[in-house]
Amino acid sequence: MENSIKNHIIENAKMVQSNLSSEQLYDLALKREEGKSSVDGALVVKTGKHTGRSANDKFFVKEDKNESQIHWGETNVPISEEYYYKIADSFKEYAKNKNLFQHDLMGGADRDHSLNVSIITEFAWHGLFARHLLVRPTPDELKNFNSEYTIVNFPNLKMDPASHGTNSETAIVVNLNEKIILIAGTQYAGETKKSVFTLLNYLLPQKNIMPMHCSVNTGANGDSAIFFGLSGTGKTTLSADPNRALLGDDEHGWSDGGLFNFEGGCYAKLIRLSQEAEPEIYKTTKMKGTVIENVVMNDEGELDLDDNTLTENTRGAYPLEYIPGVTASGKTNHPRNIIMLTADAFGVLPPIARLSPDQAMYHFLSGYTAKVAGTEMGLSNEPQATFSTCFGAPFMPRNPIEYGNLLKEKISKYDVNCWLVNTGWSGGVYGTGKRISIKDTRTLLNAALSGELEDLEMRKDNNFGFHVPLEVENIDNNILDPRNTWQDKNEYDLQAKKLVKMFIDNFVKFESDVEQNVRASGPVSS
Repeated sequence: MENSIKNHIIENAKMVQSNLSSEQLYDLALKREEGKSSVDGALVVKTGKHTGRSANDKFFVKEDKNESQIHWGETNVPISEEYYYKIADSFKEYAKNKNLFQHDLMGGADRDHSLNVSIITEFAWHGLFARHLLVRPTPDELKNFNSEYTIVNFPNLKMDPASHGTNSETAIVVNLNEKIILIAGTQYAGETKKSVFTLLNYLLPQKNIMPMHCSVNTGANGDSAIFFGLSGTGKTTLSADPNRALLGDDEHGWSDGGLFNFEGGCYAKLIRLSQEAEPEIYKTTKMKGTVIENVVMNDEGELDLDDNTLTENTRGAYPLEYIPGVTASGKTNHPRNIIMLTADAFGVLPPIARLSPDQAMYHFLSGYTAKVAGTEMGLSNEPQATFSTCFGAPFMPRNPIEYGNLLKEKISKYDVNCWLVNTGWSGGVYGTGKRISIKDTRTLLNAALSGELEDLEMRKDNNFGFHVPLEVENIDNNILDPRNTWQDKNEYDLQAKKLVKMFIDNFVKFESDVEQNVRASGPVSS
């Protein structure tokens, strides 16, 4: 069935250009006025009203084969087969007389576990984005390429909720049985990349492979590190380390053979990007071919990375080879360390803490960070706790416990150290306290990755039960115990109590499915 829809779209189109090079797509995007060139040659595009994912517009087609395998809920929303076919008919009709682009690409650098996908786009720049973010087949692989799944992305096609069963004119519709994903009504290119990620998150656990929303880098001694974290916690920034080889900044798999990148590029947040703090990423904004989304540019073609007029979620997409010292194979060793990043805007969590395997599973299932005003529309001045299961709930079709158990099993099997790193606030809540400096975070992170923290004396945190070092070289000891950084210690205690309750309330939904050791490894209400 998938091929019939794909073939209908291709046959109906006026012209389909297949597997154009990145250079050709870049030139076409400029020629078709889909974007503009910066003074340095980056392709600068605007994505209209959708400057991020449309979380409320993603659906899974519900049918007999997948009904028991999908964890239905807020992030995995069902849509009927009847509506799906109406949507598919709209795609076939829309393709008539259109100039389209087809791209044969892969999700996964480990060819033993990669997924072949055929991506059909309406915009040339969406094709360039896909070539940057996914794994590009070799010429020999391209000759014998057979796509397993197809993703069709038509931003200018609008859905009708009354006839298509959608929530709005936008839709991302996943049909696992017919092996196709249909995207309509949004120019935000990240939907294509996250669609591939969703497929891998569905398929790989069946092969005992852990799919992860994380970045990975490797030290000179082959010591790899995984960085889990939601958007804005520093995942991309902290993994781009001049002293460590980057594997990738966002999506990876963990098999019995080690770690491998799902992607062939990076999709970095650019808002207020610092040349001093993030030199590798900053350089990519000045490279020809980088796709720059929703950054304000003046008439001279100069970018203003501090301007959030269009969105706080400005982005840069570029191939991995734009980052020096990248791991070209896309594969590396089993991890020595796992870092779980959070940006705690309540000023409660320490800048680093050691986690046991049970605590690691607890915090992985919790997936905590905090949003603050300015990062999302409609937020008040008060920080808002966000719990995104597995640090990527919107992309996890299966029951979270499946992913949690897989992670815990691999942590134990490969004897991995686990750390919780807070890149958020200290000395008070957001608006009162200060954000922990990148310099301090990097110092603590380097101490963890080097093994320095393993031998240091630690205290047990009164609220969360994890262990925190008492002293670390070149770090003000006060920040290691965040209560010491608050002028009003009683106010800290109130905020801590509040955050503990949020964790406990959030974890209720997992309690019946996890072992007692995991249940007991969370914070304790006083």
